[in-house]
Amino acid sequence: MKVKYFHQLLGSHISILILSFLLLSLLFTRVVEGYVFQNKVDELKSYGNQILNEKSAFERKPGSKPTLAHYIQLLRARDIDFVTFDKEGTITSPMRGISGLRLSGPEWEKLSNGETISVKQDVKRFDQEVTLVAFPKMNGDQLLGGVMLISPISGTREFIQQLNKFLIFTMLASLVIASLLSWFLSKYHGRRILRLRNAASQIASGNYAVQLPYKDTDEIGELTKDFNAMTKQLKASAEEIDRLEARRRKFISDVSHEMRTPLTTIRGIIEGIRNDMIPAHDKEKSMNLVEKETKRLIRLVNENLDYEKIRSNQIKLEKENISVIELFEVIKEQLSLQAEEKENKIIISASDNLRVNADYDRLVQILLNITQNSLQFTTNGRIELRGVDGNEETVIEIEDNGIGIDPEDIESIWDRFYKADLSRKNNPLGEFGLGLSIVKQLVEFHKGTIEVESSKGKGTKFTIRLPKKE
Repeated sequence: MKVKYFHQLLGSHISILILSFLLLSLLFTRVVEGYVFQNKVDELKSYGNQILNEKSAFERKPGSKPTLAHYIQLLRARDIDFVTFDKEGTITSPMRGISGLRLSGPEWEKLSNGETISVKQDVKRFDQEVTLVAFPKMNGDQLLGGVMLISPISGTREFIQQLNKFLIFTMLASLVIASLLSWFLSKYHGRRILRLRNAASQIASGNYAVQLPYKDTDEIGELTKDFNAMTKQLKASAEEIDRLEARRRKFISDVSHEMRTPLTTIRGIIEGIRNDMIPAHDKEKSMNLVEKETKRLIRLVNENLDYEKIRSNQIKLEKENISVIELFEVIKEQLSLQAEEKENKIIISASDNLRVNADYDRLVQILLNITQNSLQFTTNGRIELRGVDGNEETVIEIEDNGIGIDPEDIESIWDRFYKADLSRKNNPLGEFGLGLSIVKQLVEFHKGTIEVESSKGKGTKFTIRLPKKE
């Protein structure tokens, strides 16, 4: 069953108010009754003690009457009745028609023992509810008589009833205020929640640009703030997906073109050999061309496989301490022919005892890829491989003096499918836009970092920092 927020809020407020007022009324009534009745008892005790001190109330001569006229007038003005009695319990000075002492056996026994009797509420002995106090007059251990004072408590009851009426009126007023407050809060918060629902609907329909105003003063405000942050992330993710999708399409187009060319070449050569259309002295050259184009296809497949393995975290690193200078010499030897073709020099520098903690095969892959990119964009220049010993890390720098990278393209070189325009021309490896993306992820797998600095027309420097220990 659907229960509106207003009804939930109103129900909770009213329940709390009613429960609170019931408890308050009960406790307040008990406290006030106890306080008022105790004051009445204390008042009666005060007058009773004064009457007991009047000798004329108990020491009578034959035929005389006790002289208590001034007490009678005073107590009647305060709606208090009293009687005096002798040791036999016979009333000696009644007031306003009170007949009979009406004390129980246990109470009379207490009086005989010199104890004061006080009853805050009594409804059985008299025709109305009263407060009763009885004092004994003792002569040593002998009871001479006593005095009993009674006061109706109807006025006290009326006072308590007035208080309860006031509490009920206050409760009703509070309920009205609570209803209005619940209505206002439900409308206010309802509008805020409705805005969130409408914004969520827009998100579901693909509009990630929605932003909601908010005040960071309560949980709904914090939720709205988090919602805005979520929409920003979704918008950024959607833009990234669109950007990657555009590059993926471009990549597929480029790959199709890259694959079509070597496949066409290979097919043509095979048909030429099969039909004896290629002269004998050109067959060796044709076979070398087939081998070259086949390697291009293998590199395309391998780069995609490597990227997918890295992306799915399927690569396991086997780290060891590697001599940096020996590693540089391997890179230089493997790329010497490519460097000679473009009249470049590969210069290496590192101390003999400098070592790096890394997976050998993957580190070679990293350095080969970066150095090949430097060779690709450098002609009649130099590529320097330097090793530097840091405090907690080994630093490897690869710097060239080639054409450099446009500032707006520096951050994009790490993206999958990214290719600079010149990379389509005579690029022996990394021509499919995956090389540097693989490089960055392999460096991060080593818990390291890679940075690039470049100036257009002045060259590029890659800096790799690998920790010496995990």
